[in-house]
Amino acid sequence: MQISGSNELVEQILKNDLCVACGACVGLCPYFKVYRGKVAMTFPCDLTQGRCYAYCPKTEVDYDNLSQTFYGKPYQGSALGEYRRIAASRAGDKMISGPFQNGGTVSALMTLALKTGMIDAAVLTDSDGLIPVPRLITKEEEVVQCASAKYVASPTLSCVNKGVEEGYDRIGVVGTPCQMTAVAQMKCNLLDKADFKDPIAFTVGLFCTWALDFRTFVDFLSDRLDLSTICSMDIPPPPAEVLIVKTADKDIEIPLSDIRPLVLKGCSVCPDMTAEWADVSVGAYEGKPGWNTLIIRSEKGEVMVDEAVKEGFLIVDELPALNLAHLIQGADGKKRRARENIEKAAAGNDSERNKQPAVTENWKMSSFQ
Repeated sequence: MQISGSNELVEQILKNDLCVACGACVGLCPYFKVYRGKVAMTFPCDLTQGRCYAYCPKTEVDYDNLSQTFYGKPYQGSALGEYRRIAASRAGDKMISGPFQNGGTVSALMTLALKTGMIDAAVLTDSDGLIPVPRLITKEEEVVQCASAKYVASPTLSCVNKGVEEGYDRIGVVGTPCQMTAVAQMKCNLLDKADFKDPIAFTVGLFCTWALDFRTFVDFLSDRLDLSTICSMDIPPPPAEVLIVKTADKDIEIPLSDIRPLVLKGCSVCPDMTAEWADVSVGAYEGKPGWNTLIIRSEKGEVMVDEAVKEGFLIVDELPALNLAHLIQGADGKKRRARENIEKAAAGNDSERNKQPAVTENWKMSSFQ
């Protein structure tokens, strides 16, 4: 894997509209800033190699290296990635209530991680109206303040960099698949620094098919309703095919076909739906509101889940075979679409260039075949 600097990051990713505003490059140095969902380089930098480039989930990602590092084997490219077991889950009686989108599994795990001292800080995503706001928290009771899903890209990982700067060295992170890819690269010492120390102690990945461009989404909604009345949003599992915008007095259903044109272009070349590089991954439970689908990937994740069950923070049950089959189908479909979009963009014909984001030569199809 060739690691370049910030100038190459701008040329290959930002200018090609592949940035998904994960926040991994924000806060590493004074040069990268984010505003209303857009990342920009504000000053020139002459470093030939940089953490900004090494961490970015849209530059070349060496999936074999990640798999060898975390699982001790080459990357298999399976639909769901490596895992130990898959279950249904929801918050238990010991977990305080909150505005959980589904089962509250994420909040329960992060609350217990703080309570037990497994982590000394948690990087989560809060919101200010429709604006996603990265937060670095240290108190258990603050976790539920960040509950509920956000469908807009958030520079959450900027708070990982903030946490490291403030001296935290056991950080828990909740993020989307692209953010978990960036975190995995943060943990690998890709620049071979002698004084490297992994500051990430626990990761929870969120199932994600795509994220919306904040600016275009706000414009879209402002033409349809008063933004100040929005309380929350939800996308039910298939076959619903709608975005539900909850306001103070009614629910508004918007067809996903109207929403998809607002999806970040970088999402179209993302092969990961279930956050393969997290300790545990969490998503909706199809057909059972109030529950989550839980993928336990690492030994650390399994220990944490077992402890959460033992302490009453989590309830775990079997996931039906049909739900697992649907999950595999959805995740495999995202890999297939990413592969097709990369091939179309790489082919370079004019008609496809108008439809797909430009993709640099760093995107290797063999990485996730």
